[in-house]
Amino acid sequence: MNEDQLTEMIIKCPACSVEGKAKSIMKELEIPHFGKVLETTIQCPSCGFKHSDIIALEQNDPAKYVLEINKNTLTVRVVRSQSATVSIPEIGIKVEPGPKSEGYVTNVEGILNRFEDAVKKALKLFEDDESQKNAKNTLNQIQELKKGNGTATLIIQDPFGQSNIVSDSVKILEIPEEELRELKTGFSHIEDG
Repeated sequence: MNEDQLTEMIIKCPACSVEGKAKSIMKELEIPHFGKVLETTIQCPSCGFKHSDIIALEQNDPAKYVLEINKNTLTVRVVRSQSATVSIPEIGIKVEPGPKSEGYVTNVEGILNRFEDAVKKALKLFEDDESQKNAKNTLNQIQELKKGNGTATLIIQDPFGQSNIVSDSVKILEIPEEELRELKTGFSHIEDG
C-alpha cells in the first residue's frame, strides 16, 4: 500500500457481528514530524459502531516529551501514539495506554479537553465526598489551564518514540532504562513459563 492507495473492505462488524455491513478503510499517510502511519476507520451502518485509529509504521528510540502548559502553548500540536503515556503531574492526572488505546493528533488544549471529559465521567461514577472533592478540584485546575491561567507540565512518554510535541519549547529527553521498564505499552504479551 503506498501513500496514495486507499483500501476499502466490507467486513463483519466487530460490535454487532452483522456480516457484510461494516466498512473498513485503511490509508497509509506521511505525517510531518511523525513519519509513516496507517490510518484505519471502521463504520457500521447497522449498529452505529465507529472506530478510528492511527498506527505508527515506524519505530524510533524511546522518548520523553516535556512542555510547559501556559496561555502561549495551548495551540501547540501534539501527536500521541497508541503506546504513549500522557500526564500532567501538578494536577495528578495520567493516562496510560491499554489494549484499546488509540493514537491521535490534537493540540495542548485538546489534551486538556480529553482529561476534562475523563474527570467529568469520574464525577458521575464516584459518589463519595472525598472522590467528589478531588475530582472537582482537578476539574477546576484543568479549566484554569484552558483559560490560560497558571502553568503546568505536559509529559508524554513513548517507549517507541512515535509521539511528538511540535514546538521549539519542547524538551525531548531519553527515558532511563528503569523508567522504561515500568512504562505500559498498551500491547499484550505472553511470557513463556
